Amino acid sequence: MRRIRINSFIYFYLFLLFVFLTDIAISECRGTWTTKAPMLTPRTEVTASLLNGQIYVIGGFEKSGESKLVEVYDINRNTWKKGASLPIPLHHAGSTVVNNKLYVIGGYTVDWKPVNHVYEYIEKDNKWVSKANMPTKRGALALGVIDNKIYAVGGVGWNKKNTIVTEVYDPQTDKWNTLSRIITPRDHLAVGVHKNKLYAVAGRINGNYGINLGINEVYNPQEDSWSRKAAIPTYRSGISAVTLKNKIYVFGGESKKKTFDENERFDPITDKWEECSPMPTSRHGLSAVTDGEKIYVIGGGPKPGYSYSNVNQVFIPSN
Repeated sequence: MRRIRINSFIYFYLFLLFVFLTDIAISECRGTWTTKAPMLTPRTEVTASLLNGQIYVIGGFEKSGESKLVEVYDINRNTWKKGASLPIPLHHAGSTVVNNKLYVIGGYTVDWKPVNHVYEYIEKDNKWVSKANMPTKRGALALGVIDNKIYAVGGVGWNKKNTIVTEVYDPQTDKWNTLSRIITPRDHLAVGVHKNKLYAVAGRINGNYGINLGINEVYNPQEDSWSRKAAIPTYRSGISAVTLKNKIYVFGGESKKKTFDENERFDPITDKWEECSPMPTSRHGLSAVTDGEKIYVIGGGPKPGYSYSNVNQVFIPSN
């Protein structure tokens, strides 16, 4: 009986140790959420990028329909202002910054027509100019930047089917090239970049949010090849992602039944996912932007389908 009692104590303390270590593992991805000044106009299916300390929230749907709106958030002053409107209404587009220039690529215009337009924002003149068209018309795509080149991944084309091609744009030469096909064509996905590799996460098939995916595939530009990585724990689409301090964070999403408040983090080095502190407001069609310390998660719909918000919430990871 004495031996059994000793073993019981050992098992008890091992259990406590397990709980303690598990708590440590979870706490690594905890953080704090704060609410900042709301966007001027509630919108969903926006795209956003950071340029010179200001976040440009571009296009999307507002309550009146497809939007040309560009609203600019000053992260130091916590204030908003209107920016130069897009040349045409766009939703489900992609945006990014290269060499201190802002680009908007693809998306849908009126009546859900996918486009291949590329617009560059001239900050000093506060205007948009057209650049070389992307080879493939597509909406609900994702963009990533490696070595000052913009990679366009996924999306839905003119035939309402998923685009299989990966294409890369060189802003310096204003030219596009076609690359290896993604393993799993999809849309409403998100992209994160880590150490010159591009990670394409989650999404849906042919625009159907009843078929959400957890697939995570990585593109290596040096080899022009795709390979599989660990799937995201929560299958979802209509998401946004950023890379911060060597980790890729994926926010929000949508299914037929609900929107997601999930905030999950991927470590490309260990090929593992962690669950982080959830978003205070579940949303899809949102956009996430980082300044290198904090992550701003802006806009999006709180309900599946057509819904809108002007929410501007900031996540600061604990480490």
